[in-house]
Amino acid sequence: MPFCEAPNDENSSDPALNNTIQIFYRTYGRGPTKVLLIIGLAGTHDSWGPQIKGLTGTDRANEGETIAGDGKPDGAGNDGGRGVEVCAFDNRGMGRSSVPTRKSQYTTEIMAKDAIAVLDHLGWKKAHVFGHSMGAMIACKLAVMVPDRVLSLALLNVTGGGFECFPKFDRQTLSIAIRFLRAKTPEQRAAVDLDTHYTKEYLDECVGSNTRRSILYQEYVKGITATGMQSNLGFDGQVNACWTHKMTGTEIELIRTSGFLVSIIHGRQDVIAQVSHAKRLAEKLQPVARMVELHGGHMVSHERTEEVNQALLDLIKASEKKINPQDWTNFLKRSSESTTTRMSFGEITDGERTVFIEKLYVCLLHLFSLLVIALKYGRRALQSVKL
Repeated sequence: MPFCEAPNDENSSDPALNNTIQIFYRTYGRGPTKVLLIIGLAGTHDSWGPQIKGLTGTDRANEGETIAGDGKPDGAGNDGGRGVEVCAFDNRGMGRSSVPTRKSQYTTEIMAKDAIAVLDHLGWKKAHVFGHSMGAMIACKLAVMVPDRVLSLALLNVTGGGFECFPKFDRQTLSIAIRFLRAKTPEQRAAVDLDTHYTKEYLDECVGSNTRRSILYQEYVKGITATGMQSNLGFDGQVNACWTHKMTGTEIELIRTSGFLVSIIHGRQDVIAQVSHAKRLAEKLQPVARMVELHGGHMVSHERTEEVNQALLDLIKASEKKINPQDWTNFLKRSSESTTTRMSFGEITDGERTVFIEKLYVCLLHLFSLLVIALKYGRRALQSVKL
């Protein structure tokens, strides 16, 4: 089986905690253009299926994943004629990769080192790096650690981590959250995943005599059954990686000035990662970033496969042609004079207003949770007094 050994950053007196981490990966297609795909929370490498097929022309993994001296996999491969070779892998804590037991063994920095270890294992000196959701957070950290190895960066349904991981708070997301936590079987998990990943209109579309929901439900149950439900250790660890993720101003500036183009792709109806966060990141990365908004949910890569694949191919082509960032970005150019004037009068920018509202929202959530806890213990105290 194709595994890559990644170093374990956790130093412990317990030898069991210092073992190397096994990262399961697969490669697809053949060619000089290399693409590394990093999946998100609770996802496995095959979640990239539509993009693997779109980029390489095949969905069959390369056979004989042993690595030769020239850094190219041996054995018969599947070249779809695109000249692109793709690698997708299971993050630590999910699929066939190792499941560390401590939350401290899951951060986006540590998981970026796993991804770099995969690049080293394959002998890829440089690659286009594409990440989805948590995988996009990991991709950002990778780009900061080894910017000279990144040809381009695509961030799908990304947020900045921390409080930005909070979904839009409404009845729908509350229902999804409760169902997700209660899901114990592949069938239950598949049902809630569909509502998490796609828009309702997409799921209600008819494909032949069935709705897309019923078709995808069977596929999800089959996939979850094959890989197994994610362990609590793996899930808690990956959640910790999302919650503790943070991109500093220095890190963002490093990405912005490292010489590669960035594409930020997002579904407007994403209930997990709100599009406003992605827009703000794209603005910070000007002029090297292009914002691609599509009608779709968190798995916009599945819901709008053709558009997403085209956006990724456009990014690869633009990078190969070394297009000027000013010609790549689709953001309107703002004059420094108007910005200076606006700030001199003490006005609040849209970005600052958004940050303020989001922080206020998190504070309100925190206060609400404290109120619930207070009511809970207050009720217990009253009951004990009556007794």
